Amino acid sequence: MRLVLFGATGRVGKDVLKLALADGHEVTAFVRSAARLPQSLSGNRMLKIHQGDVLNKSDVEDVMSGGYDLVFSALSTDKSSTLSKGVPHIINAMYKHGINRFISIGTAGILQARSAPALYRFQSSESRRKSTAAAEEHLAVYKSLEKSTLDWIIFCPTYLPDGEATGNVIYELDKLPENVKKISVGNTAQFSYSQMFNDSFTRHRIGIGETE
Repeated sequence: MRLVLFGATGRVGKDVLKLALADGHEVTAFVRSAARLPQSLSGNRMLKIHQGDVLNKSDVEDVMSGGYDLVFSALSTDKSSTLSKGVPHIINAMYKHGINRFISIGTAGILQARSAPALYRFQSSESRRKSTAAAEEHLAVYKSLEKSTLDWIIFCPTYLPDGEATGNVIYELDKLPENVKKISVGNTAQFSYSQMFNDSFTRHRIGIGETE
């Protein structure tokens, strides 16, 4: 498999990168700074590095021209409009180059609220965050994908502390599983990576958390 990975230097992205390379897949990491990639991966023949800016349309189109099976985005909000402005460039480049599968890491805030299904969690009493800026950025991604014809999945973790993969993950389509409080970076990366081609997840937001 050949894939493009956006956000490869972030917490979840680094773990996804390691998993894909360990499985022998060819990964092109789209990064602003190659220096932030794990040194342990230096020299891996299955890793290609493409430096660019997701906010630059031509940079995104250039990386997509290599012929890929899948695009994986672990981009963060960067406390800016990176997602809402950058992901449309990715979607358009995927159309142009005939790539149909898009996997993204989102946030539990954009799942439907269990207590008020007409609302997103970040709009409801289920969210304790004072700022909605990050959730609104992720919501823009969801709405862009929903309007697209791509086969997409958005994995939506709740509170995301550092930690290794343990496998004790529970999930629910479009809602956050009940009584979950957190999910580690390792579990988020491993679960989303392992479920990239789960057709029952296609065109859904997947709420994920850990069992106690």
